[in-house]
Amino acid sequence: MDRMARFSVRTAWDLSETELARAVRARRAAGLPLLDLTASNPTRCGFDFDEAAILAPLARSEALVYDPDPRGMRSARTAGCRYYEGHGAAVAPENLFLTPSTSEAYSYLFRLLCDPGDEVLIAQPSYPLFDFLAQIENVRLVPYPLFYDHGWHMDAEALRRAITPRTRAIAVVHPNNPTGHFTKAAARRKLEAVCADHGLALILDEVFLDYPLTDHPQPSFACGEHPVLTFVLSGLSKIAALPQMKASWIAAFGPRPALTEAVQRLEVVADTFLSMNAPVQCAIPAWLEGREVIQSQMKERLRRNLDMLDRELAGAAVSRLEIEAGWYAVLRVPAIEPDEALAVRLVRDYGVEVLPGHFFGFPDSGWLVLSLLPPEKDFAQGVQAIRRSFSEMRQGP
Repeated sequence: MDRMARFSVRTAWDLSETELARAVRARRAAGLPLLDLTASNPTRCGFDFDEAAILAPLARSEALVYDPDPRGMRSARTAGCRYYEGHGAAVAPENLFLTPSTSEAYSYLFRLLCDPGDEVLIAQPSYPLFDFLAQIENVRLVPYPLFYDHGWHMDAEALRRAITPRTRAIAVVHPNNPTGHFTKAAARRKLEAVCADHGLALILDEVFLDYPLTDHPQPSFACGEHPVLTFVLSGLSKIAALPQMKASWIAAFGPRPALTEAVQRLEVVADTFLSMNAPVQCAIPAWLEGREVIQSQMKERLRRNLDMLDRELAGAAVSRLEIEAGWYAVLRVPAIEPDEALAVRLVRDYGVEVLPGHFFGFPDSGWLVLSLLPPEKDFAQGVQAIRRSFSEMRQGP
């Protein structure tokens, strides 16, 4: 009798289609219009990319030579360091490691810091991809809560209570996705104190750092002193709106000798997977240098859509939570049904696609998350449909 192949429990995910995915697929199959307010891929949101400036650096002759460096090409790493200079931070090229994406950066750090079954703390609400990345590496993610009170805040005591003998690191998204709040200086000091008390590393994901939506942006965690082992992640997916080019990095900081050992071990991890492809590495300096061309367009779109959202929600049964940066807005809506059921109804009856709050780990019903990146006309029509849906619900049949 033939035996079935056996698979790792790390990949034992529930891959069944959600009710929301079925509703989206059915509407598209029927040829009905659908306003996508979940769009987060800048290459599909109608921005004007300078094709010549983006593609020309890929044709450099240096890209034909295979000369791998576990950290990445010196020229590319130096460009990354110049990026941090623009943020007021000093980064040594030998402490910056190129990775194909921030997903791989997390993978490298989980391998560096954790044995199978070890734990990493992460705020909730947060982006759900982290759960998959941790599970693949046999690492357990443990959430600690954020709470909202005229802005989002870390529950420091709950964070401390979540620490166990198996905790190895605390992960922070700065600014957070989807809440859009920065980790302020006081919260940073608390995080560093907790890490120092328990011998933990600090992982900072700063991919949305360049997209503040207020007049009070917060600095990168690359700035200032680093009393504990600290790893700052970012990349061109958001900085230069080039997710297809697969270029990110880890910048390492901290006291010696811990930093020296961490960098040595991280080099072995990176070397095991070989270097990022040479053409992209050669192009990184030019792409970083030209990032303002696309960033200026995106920042204008984000602010216009946010202003329009506020105008449409004035006097409505839906409210927007404060947001400081990023590409998303969180809405508080009447909790008349589970978030996914509400999202399904918006697709089916109003032709607008949004993200339900439970997707990000919001603790109860009454939350929707919208991307601020879609073209302004589509975004306005989608928000108007959301407002109309709640107006009609209040009126009843």
